[in-house]
Amino acid sequence: MKRILLFLATNLAVVLVLSLSASLLGVNRFLTANGLNLPMLLAFAALMGFGGAFISLWLSKPIAKWSTKARVISQPANATEAWLLNTVGEQARKAGIKMPEVAVYEGEPNAFATGATRNGSLVAVSTGLLASMSQEEVEAVLAHEVAHIANGDMVTLTLVQGVVNTFVVFLARVVGYAVDQMLRRNDSEQSGPGIGYMVTVVVCEILFGILASIIVMYFSRQREFRADRGAAQILGRPQPMIAALRRLGGLAEGELPKNMAAFGISGKGALSLFSSHPPIEARIAALQAQ
Repeated sequence: MKRILLFLATNLAVVLVLSLSASLLGVNRFLTANGLNLPMLLAFAALMGFGGAFISLWLSKPIAKWSTKARVISQPANATEAWLLNTVGEQARKAGIKMPEVAVYEGEPNAFATGATRNGSLVAVSTGLLASMSQEEVEAVLAHEVAHIANGDMVTLTLVQGVVNTFVVFLARVVGYAVDQMLRRNDSEQSGPGIGYMVTVVVCEILFGILASIIVMYFSRQREFRADRGAAQILGRPQPMIAALRRLGGLAEGELPKNMAAFGISGKGALSLFSSHPPIEARIAALQAQ
């Protein structure tokens, strides 16, 4: 329940901020007496699309810490925490990035990386994963997350999300205006958008949003293959990553908050097109082919 409330509150705050920004910039006045002002609409769509994506990116690390109750390791309390810090530090050095924050959270087997920049990120691992995997397998999972950071995957996915969001907002309003004009072609007295415009925009945003999510999830799956390869490069061989994936295939997957699911070590979707992660079998086959 807490995660749901946080998700709703964050999105509401983002919408309010973007709506206020659009009003101050004047880009929300794309509907004119002469029809749609397409350049203005495109500016509005870009503000809403990229603005929401980048605000979510900048908030990703504090929200991840709060929602998972992750404890950042500043001073290791035991040998395991000391090993985690040393391992991530060495992997970050090999990957050419600054040392990310390292955290542990209570939960079923999973891990994730998040953060707005390559040199200001967080790697978190669950207690379930630490208890269920060998040290070599945990090391491979950590390398996978470090590879995500080194590849700039958080920013890349944010840019992809911003582009598709922009098209969703833009096309929904173009279609909405066209439908509204068709419904009102015999009514010359009514001015401004009618109910047809508003209903069509809502329906189109839902439908286009579903199509857009297919595109975003495709890029997310490609990032997982790259991160697997990156982990193999950091470790010098693919076998530990293959072993970790095989172990994950037989473990109950830990659920992550929706805004972080794409950055976890494993993930499953109801349909393959909407899954943020490829099948584990496909990931293992890709590593074996190296």
